[in-house]
Amino acid sequence: MTVSLSDYLNFATELAWQAGRLTLGYYQTDLRPEFKPDDTPVTIADRKAEELIRARIEKRFPKHAIVGEEYGVTQTGVAGSGAPTHRWYIDPIDGTRSFVRGVPMYAVLIGLEVEGSVEVGVAYFPALGEMLSAARGLGCWWNGRPAHVSEKTRLQDGLLVHSDACSFEHYDREAAWRRLGAAAGFRAGWSDAYGHMLVATGRAELMLDPVMNDWDCAPFPIILQEAGGYFGDWAGNPTIHAGEAISTTVALLPQVLHLIHDA
Repeated sequence: MTVSLSDYLNFATELAWQAGRLTLGYYQTDLRPEFKPDDTPVTIADRKAEELIRARIEKRFPKHAIVGEEYGVTQTGVAGSGAPTHRWYIDPIDGTRSFVRGVPMYAVLIGLEVEGSVEVGVAYFPALGEMLSAARGLGCWWNGRPAHVSEKTRLQDGLLVHSDACSFEHYDREAAWRRLGAAAGFRAGWSDAYGHMLVATGRAELMLDPVMNDWDCAPFPIILQEAGGYFGDWAGNPTIHAGEAISTTVALLPQVLHLIHDA
């Protein structure tokens, strides 16, 4: 049976909503995180949400591969048929540090990559009640209404958002960060996935992430593309596999890339 992108989008949206509701049962409680070897926090809510998402995908699409932050890669498929053509990426709680401190800017992220291209993406912010979803050719939708990037054409009139300002120095992006920050009209932090959502919905013009994993990125290439924007690496390549990411508008991308590389 052929599954349409619309079917995948509906499935991913419902799945993100279910996992998000699960996380709310733990939100703003006396939750004590553990710390993984990379010193990032993880909670029972992260694990339970990913388990829920994985179980639903495995039941509905048993031939698909799954990549998740907490439980790694499940490489399924039919014996002798090669690698699966469909790969789901899961971040059950993007922004766990926000989550454990009771800050509402955390998200459930789900992306579907088909033959190497992200075709479906969903970002759900349970504590804020914001759902952002997109599929190729079907538009980008924010709580049921079309989402579009900003129409501003000058970075000096725009809002630059980011997560941890200290991370730019750690990942050798300090000089670019200073140039971009000086050029922007205003700067705000503590964003994580929410920063990319702000760009897709026209509420910010640039989101900078000097380090990202595939599961952090997965929903956003198609979300930004369908909203009229750009998501990809700091060199201008649309990808989820570069270990870094920016979101911006198509109009501002040349300015942003110039400032990044103007050494």
